[in-house]
Amino acid sequence: MSGASKILANDIDPIAGMAITLNCKLNGLNPFPVLTKNILNTQQGKFDLIVLGDMFYDEDLADSLHLWLQNYFWTHGTRVLIGDPGRPQFNRHRIQHQLYQLVEYTLPEPTQQDNNGLTTSVVWDFHP
Repeated sequence: MSGASKILANDIDPIAGMAITLNCKLNGLNPFPVLTKNILNTQQGKFDLIVLGDMFYDEDLADSLHLWLQNYFWTHGTRVLIGDPGRPQFNRHRIQHQLYQLVEYTLPEPTQQDNNGLTTSVVWDFHP
């Protein structure tokens, strides 16, 4: 909707992939490719922008993801935006020293209850 010439969505959960396709249709967009395997283990070429959310819930995944994001930033000049509700694993991770807060949102009450009292989510700009 913002005019991207190429989009690739990624989630290892096939049901999330179906939700992405449905969301496209509901918003009047032609569905775009959805990769349902771990993108960190594949070669995808250049991205101008990587947007990800709530991915730092596991230390090993966070470490792999951090290295992958650094590679894209330094190799391709890719801008990286990260959304996270402030899970402890994310707040303790070394990536924190490479982030600049863009905006903070208050989570809806049902979301807060479903997520152990997390009350906000922040969008971060990644600059290693």
